[in-house]
Amino acid sequence: MVPHIAQIEGIHPLIDRRTTGRSGYQMSQRKRKRVEEIFGWAKTVGGMAKTRFRGAARVAAQFVMTMSAYNLVRMARLELTET
Repeated sequence: MVPHIAQIEGIHPLIDRRTTGRSGYQMSQRKRKRVEEIFGWAKTVGGMAKTRFRGAARVAAQFVMTMSAYNLVRMARLELTET
């Protein structure tokens, strides 16, 4: 089991090249970036930075609606690039 933490360039490395040089680590970092972009969109555009509802069920519903909106935007963007 190898930890997959973020490696920050320019400061003393937290993990060495034995870990960062592996293909699994590089793939993990690419997927991490993809996930971070989605949550960044949800917080800035989707209004999830500060929820306007109280209660787990209502916040979960807001989250589902926000992620559905993200999927619609993503599908529209994919459709534009294919044509």
